[in-house]
Amino acid sequence: MTDTSRYSSRSLRRVGLRLHNDWQLYVLLIPALVMIIIFSYVPMYGVQIVFRDYKAAFGITGSKWVGLKNFTDFLQGPYFARRLSNTFLLNLYGLAIGFPIPVVMAILLNQMNKPRFKKLTQTAIYVPHFISTVVMAGILYLFFSPTNGIVNYLIETLGGKSIYFMIEPGWFRTLFIGSDIWQHAGWNTILYIAVLTGIDPELYEAATIDGATKSRRIWHIDIPHLIPVATMMLILSCGSLLGSNTDKALLMQTSGNLPTSDIIGVYVYTQGLVKGTQFSFTAAIGLFMNVISFVMVISVNWISRKLGETSLF
Repeated sequence: MTDTSRYSSRSLRRVGLRLHNDWQLYVLLIPALVMIIIFSYVPMYGVQIVFRDYKAAFGITGSKWVGLKNFTDFLQGPYFARRLSNTFLLNLYGLAIGFPIPVVMAILLNQMNKPRFKKLTQTAIYVPHFISTVVMAGILYLFFSPTNGIVNYLIETLGGKSIYFMIEPGWFRTLFIGSDIWQHAGWNTILYIAVLTGIDPELYEAATIDGATKSRRIWHIDIPHLIPVATMMLILSCGSLLGSNTDKALLMQTSGNLPTSDIIGVYVYTQGLVKGTQFSFTAAIGLFMNVISFVMVISVNWISRKLGETSLF
């Protein structure tokens, strides 16, 4: 018997022993595995419609095979560069500006010594997260209205001229990202606050005895504990640089701000659902975006592992 055969037989015996000893745990895994197979792997059969001219009357296998035509039509489209750049820049700016804010807010909340004021503050910053996207878009239209909006009222009171915020292309990203940060930054602090709460109080006591100021304790205790979690969250966030909030962008889109609000998600919605005939084309766009997101997660994870030895896998 060769070394490879002996190693394989030992591995099989080891696996069999684990199954025999912990069979109850593996039985508990069966429902989860079945659900994953049914809802995650079985639908992959339908991915082939991106390579077909899908017609509901003929089914998936009966539809004409067109190869990469749907991908080339999307890549060679007249507004492909604009949609790709708008989607990427909208998410890149949102990540660059919005990602550090929950970390900073968590550190500030952790430094509050008055429990009642701390709870009140946490409640105040959590509440916007539960506002629906439709209501949020309505708030933006109401507050930034050129005729009776409170923002333009303040601008005119200070001697300025009314601004058509929802029509001018230059204001779309600012309003989109700013409202997104206001709505979700507080909720995103929960994970970081949990990390800070789990820090051993003796570390703070020892640092205080050694004469460390509050800023030094934050720099040498809080931030090092937050870096691994923040790194993992950053890696996951990089996978969604092409996955904007389509609902919000669609509700905020006007004919005036189309040069910056025309993103891939809204285009997929209009082609696949509004027109209702471009199923293969829109599925190809979705696969294209998912592949790019997967590559970005793998790349950022590899860079993170090389630089700081912190990674998802």
